[in-house]
Amino acid sequence: MKVKLKDIANIQTGLFARTASGGDVVYLKAKHFDQNGKLKTRLHPDLKLDSAAEKHLLKRGDVLYAAKGTKNFASWYEGKNQPAVASTSFFVIRLTNNWSDKILPEFLVWFINHPSTQKYLKRKAKGTAIVSISKSDLQDLQIPIPELQIQKAVLHINKLRNTEIKLKDQIETLREKQIQQQILSGIK
Repeated sequence: MKVKLKDIANIQTGLFARTASGGDVVYLKAKHFDQNGKLKTRLHPDLKLDSAAEKHLLKRGDVLYAAKGTKNFASWYEGKNQPAVASTSFFVIRLTNNWSDKILPEFLVWFINHPSTQKYLKRKAKGTAIVSISKSDLQDLQIPIPELQIQKAVLHINKLRNTEIKLKDQIETLREKQIQQQILSGIK
């Protein structure tokens, strides 16, 4: 089954705010994430909790989509760094109650980050100085929704593939060190 994202989720923009030391809330920005949508480090509260921030507090399972600039990615809020709000770099995608038990946030993130979906969204991007994906284009994104068991299998396969890539990179780094040490010892 395929449905439009707007039929299964509410989408809102992040909050525009000024940060301050000694805040109450973590203010998530695109720079806090790597190219795969993973948080780089544990963050510290840098935003005062007021009525505007309170309306934008993230809930576990919310999906963040970085829609501005060239580094577009989706990430799901796992509840770390609580409480937190997303900056205007993000759209916050919150599954509606009648869909929250039919689609895993991690699966939605996987689908949005899939190269073919990213290619589709990049074609929709508008702007000259800073390109961005519009809310309406994101809302119209067609999402396939397989059974939960299949979603979990896809995520497991993807995790194994990422582990394989990481291990190959480590092997290549070690191999390069070994070769360089052999060359260096041959010179001495």
